[in-house]
Amino acid sequence: MTDPVAQPEKAIIVLGCPEVPVQQALALYVASGLRDRGADVLVTGNPSVLGLLKVSDPKGVYITKTLVLETCIGEIVERKRDCTLCIVFAHNDAAIAYAATLRHLLPKSRVVVVVFGKDPEPLAAEINFPCETITEKAVHNPAQLKAKINKVLGWAVSRT
Repeated sequence: MTDPVAQPEKAIIVLGCPEVPVQQALALYVASGLRDRGADVLVTGNPSVLGLLKVSDPKGVYITKTLVLETCIGEIVERKRDCTLCIVFAHNDAAIAYAATLRHLLPKSRVVVVVFGKDPEPLAAEINFPCETITEKAVHNPAQLKAKINKVLGWAVSRT
């Protein structure tokens, strides 16, 4: 795996169904932060979540590249696409399954699974593959989850 403090060259952000409001805000935030640090960022998910992002960012300021998740996985399998960092937003079992698949397909990549929702602990307990996990009860307020993401990605501001 790569150095957790090093900034990635290529990143893939994987989004689940857009049922939980914090996901969209955090996806835009993480994409912006990665791009500001020089990463080539691809956001992938189902057509609904990608459509919401395109409406939220109509000029492509934060999200410049998107791809339907199944197509993205196919390109990874065919070795047409890779990344140094893969961040998976997970609030249901399907997202954990996608995270496990991506962990398997991207053995040299840093994989961070962000588990959130009304009751994220049981879902996080389902993760049985090597990855970094961020878990936070978050549905409408992204503040605590954002702080944890900042820390894990090395973006936290030092108070010393």
